[in-house]
Amino acid sequence: MDPISLLGFIACTLTTLAFVPQVIKVVLEKKTRDISRNMYLILSVGVFFWFCYGILRNDFPITLANGFTLLFTCTILWYKIRSKE
Repeated sequence: MDPISLLGFIACTLTTLAFVPQVIKVVLEKKTRDISRNMYLILSVGVFFWFCYGILRNDFPITLANGFTLLFTCTILWYKIRSKE
């Protein structure tokens, strides 16, 4: 793997893993009062476009990272929309 691809892979991994603690907290506690629905809605749409971009460019790190990030952001958004808080 060339240095630029390695840099991209590390960046994708870290930015994707950053969502894991929030997903775990939301799923376990089922509390979303302090989370912005609109922020996660906009973020999920943006990540979806990044995911599509990665597919169209045949860029595996971008596709993989954004696929997982989309799963994480949509999970949080789903809990937020379901929440009565």
